[in-house]
Amino acid sequence: MMHILEKKHKILKVEEKSVKEKNIAIMLGVMCFLLTVGICVQVRTVTSNASKMGRTYAENELRDSVLKWKEKYDLAYQKLETKEVKLEKLRETVSTSSESSETAKADLEKNNMALGYSEVIGPGITIILKDGELNSNKLDVSSYLVHYSDLVEVINALKNAGAEAISVNGQRIVNTTAISCAGNIIRVNNEKVGVPFVINAIGSKEKLYGALTMLGGYIDKLKDDGVDVDITQQNSITIPKYDGVYKYEYATKAE
Repeated sequence: MMHILEKKHKILKVEEKSVKEKNIAIMLGVMCFLLTVGICVQVRTVTSNASKMGRTYAENELRDSVLKWKEKYDLAYQKLETKEVKLEKLRETVSTSSESSETAKADLEKNNMALGYSEVIGPGITIILKDGELNSNKLDVSSYLVHYSDLVEVINALKNAGAEAISVNGQRIVNTTAISCAGNIIRVNNEKVGVPFVINAIGSKEKLYGALTMLGGYIDKLKDDGVDVDITQQNSITIPKYDGVYKYEYATKAE
């Protein structure tokens, strides 16, 4: 009987121990589950925070990059505006210079025409003077010869009538032109010229012709002296430029 009780007591102890062990195992299991859940939550939290931190870092990097490129763009745009202003000023300068250049060129052409440095063309008259035939009725043989003074008188008459350009045997008449005579040799611009003397004049052909053929004028005198004179109106006359050089021995620019 005692033996049986002892066995039962041992069985109870074993059962109690088994229950305790089972409870401990359950508690450990619960604790492991809770710990696992906690670890999972912690991992998710850490992952979420890391993701947020990663996104924040990426956003900051992107923001910095955008700011840098914006700064570069603003600087480039500012330089572009400066270049455009300079370009516009340059265009204005070029335009002004071009206009000034064209004006200066036109003035130069006018001055060259006035000075005789340009070949000119236009309407006018042509006068041909030749020595007359020998006339036994005239005692003064030189009267029917063309003299340098005759050329001077005809040229002055053309100038007074408004001739804009005059030439004698291809020699352009300018302000400094000298017509001289040494013996039988006549010089214009220091170049020898001889009969027939061909005088071309550009201007109003009607006015020039009228001034030269007027009654009592110098042409009438030449004809009366026996000089052979021929005057024709021309629609187009070409007068060459002056090939010499203007020299001023006494005149200087006034201050």
